[in-house]
Amino acid sequence: MRPLSLLAPPLCAACRAPARGSASVCARCVRALEPLPPLPVPLAGLAAWAPVAYQGPARAVVRRLKFHGAAALAGHMAARIVANAPPGLLEHPLVAVPSPPSRRRRRGYCHAALLAEAIAARTGLAVTPLLERTGGGPPRQVGRPRAARLGAPPRFRATRAGGDTVVLVDDVVTTGATLGACARALRRAGWRCDHAVAYARTPVR
Repeated sequence: MRPLSLLAPPLCAACRAPARGSASVCARCVRALEPLPPLPVPLAGLAAWAPVAYQGPARAVVRRLKFHGAAALAGHMAARIVANAPPGLLEHPLVAVPSPPSRRRRRGYCHAALLAEAIAARTGLAVTPLLERTGGGPPRQVGRPRAARLGAPPRFRATRAGGDTVVLVDDVVTTGATLGACARALRRAGWRCDHAVAYARTPVR
């Protein structure tokens, strides 16, 4: 351990207590993560899977990545995904759900792209940028009621045509509206997209 770490140990991304070594999330918060079943769930025409429930420490981790510039957390999230992914899920190129351009400029990165790259680094999969947002959709999904999310999801288009199978990547799955809109855009361009992976998912009610 470096002397600087002894004087100012890193803080847990979830609870902000000192974390051991170079860990992004402390052992207590890792134990508090609620694992989800190992099978994908059907949402918006896709089979979507995530390793943990979007609550408690997982929610805090996602928020620090998205709203506090903690880009290094993508590695922690990817490690959880790769270690627990169902067999056969991570076998095709990855396509990240693109952030709105204004948010990407403000943050300096797209959080889903960071997550996809971190997964790729652990699996050897390719990351293929195939989607872009188009005008006319809602500016953001956060805070919108479930019915509004499903009724008016963001709009996307594929940047090129293809025919291979790809897997969508995002940080969180809630209603699946955004992922469904991405999958439809890819399918219109000839891509096959039946699965999505994320770090966390709200429990299916």
